Amino acid sequence: MMWVGRLALFASTAGTLLAQHSYTPADDENGGRFFRAQCVACHGPDGDMVEGVDLAHGRFRRASSEDALIKIIQQGIAGTAMPPHNFSDFEAGSIVAYLRSLAATGLSTSGKGDPARGKTLFEAKGGCTGCHRVNGNGSRIAPDLSEIGALRRAPDLQRSLLEPNAEILPQNRSYRVVTRDGDSITGRLLNQDSFTVQLLDSRERLLSLSRSGLRESGFLNDSPMPSYREKLTARELDDLIAYLVSLK
Repeated sequence: MMWVGRLALFASTAGTLLAQHSYTPADDENGGRFFRAQCVACHGPDGDMVEGVDLAHGRFRRASSEDALIKIIQQGIAGTAMPPHNFSDFEAGSIVAYLRSLAATGLSTSGKGDPARGKTLFEAKGGCTGCHRVNGNGSRIAPDLSEIGALRRAPDLQRSLLEPNAEILPQNRSYRVVTRDGDSITGRLLNQDSFTVQLLDSRERLLSLSRSGLRESGFLNDSPMPSYREKLTARELDDLIAYLVSLK
């Protein structure tokens, strides 16, 4: 979603505009998923990457009610780069609920950690380069994190480090196939069609497998990433998050 129209920021938070309806924490969470999938590439994780726009704060010039804001999300803004989106009223409303939660909790960037120490942790104790890649260094078997700070908020990164199964973006889910001989192969799905499945496996091999030779195939529900809850101290976690937030 690209809100690049002139959305004026007022001094107060979003409480007045967005208090018309009540949403559950689950609604906020769903809205966050939609926001990260459709909006964050242009607006950033805190909604403030477009000049003159700050989605995490306040009242908007083009919307006088929550319903009007939902219509903007669905219909876009004519004459701007903000396109329409095929969201239902409920889905668009959950995005509004998520934006309200951002305003209520404040922005996410944490100043507690040291990015330089975090980089050392990422490459050494954390073992992150065994799966992830940053600016050309590291493995390709997990998502490239070179710009993760422009895509995810610090609380989201912390949650991923501590509870990797809590939210797995569709494009980051692991894919597993089992051959007719019983061999199991897990990796990142690159492409598939009616006849073949193409994977990047855990040894960074590019594999093209014939469906006729597979006994089963499908996405895995769990993340292959381990939890760092017991592996890093609180200070180390702050440092690692500070490093990831700096990657933009």
